[in-house]
Amino acid sequence: NDLPQSLPVVVIFKDFEAFNSQVLQEFILICSRYTQELPFVFIFGIATSPSAIQHRLPHSVSSLLCIEVFHSLSCTQHLASVFDKLILNSQFPFKLSSRVIQVLVGIFLYHDFSVQNFVKGLQFSMLEHFNSQPLSVLCCQKQEALLSAKTLSKQNVERIRHLPSFMRYVETQEPQEQVRLLTNDEHVKEVCQKLLKNLHKYHKNYYPILQCLHSLTSSLPKFPLGKHIRELHVSCIEKNLWETEEYDSTLLEKESRRTKRMNSFEVLRSQVIDFIDSLVREYLTPAEFQPLNEVCYYSSSGVLRQRLNVTLRTSIQAALSHPFYYLKNASLKTDAGTISSAAPDLCIVYKLHLECGRLINLYDWLEVQTC
Repeated sequence: NDLPQSLPVVVIFKDFEAFNSQVLQEFILICSRYTQELPFVFIFGIATSPSAIQHRLPHSVSSLLCIEVFHSLSCTQHLASVFDKLILNSQFPFKLSSRVIQVLVGIFLYHDFSVQNFVKGLQFSMLEHFNSQPLSVLCCQKQEALLSAKTLSKQNVERIRHLPSFMRYVETQEPQEQVRLLTNDEHVKEVCQKLLKNLHKYHKNYYPILQCLHSLTSSLPKFPLGKHIRELHVSCIEKNLWETEEYDSTLLEKESRRTKRMNSFEVLRSQVIDFIDSLVREYLTPAEFQPLNEVCYYSSSGVLRQRLNVTLRTSIQAALSHPFYYLKNASLKTDAGTISSAAPDLCIVYKLHLECGRLINLYDWLEVQTC
């Protein structure tokens, strides 16, 4: 009785349509008897239509409810929010390659529409990157990364020399500088700091220009550069956007208007488009062109697809045929085509099934199991 009226008991029915109607009716009737002492707020998660309340509850029960309808964001809108806060954010040092993004978005769109699973995929990508890439020690905030670059071990300096992006950078330098980069570890550390600054600057400039281009093109007919900013982002980080037919199609109107006399508004618009085009060519270059991009970008899309989008039948067959690779028990390790007697019974049964096919002798089977 001492509970204030401003603090009601909130009950959330996550999947309203899945609840037993009779149980729900009785629950509402019971709660209605105590509203003076203990106010209730019911939140019904309805996947179909608000009219589902009238269809599942009789008037005598629904009349006890003061119904207000509100709509939550769609899963695609939630996904866009995740992209804005985590992926399209220069303050978040960990990055995903275009193929990894395509794998994660593909699983989201064609399998479950689960933002939670998308975030788990992002978390797995991060764990895999920091576990498999020793140079991920440099994947952190700018000042921390510069400090780590100063104290790189000899082994990590050698790893930097073997990065494809760093090798391309070395090839663009003068012969004398190339020798220093390949022989002088301290010089590599100094250059590494400079390249890390450039990489952070690249991301700082990249995202505002990406947002600007998306704002200009997202309302065009047929969405030549994509309806969502994630589609434009994937295009930008995997290739030179200005060399694509889709990008050219957005400039056709500008080019056609140059062939005739333009009024002052059209002249100004043409100048703005030229300016945006120059920004795109300068700042929206593919990420793989940036030296040391491997430090921040996770690109093992095959590993990610194998872990997150597994084929259950294949995985089960592999586990039954090769239990050692899953249980990591040395006694289970055998030659190809054989199986250890110490293997789990189910693995032995599966092996016998493969050998005998449909002609299975149950007596022999049981004898093997009891030996």
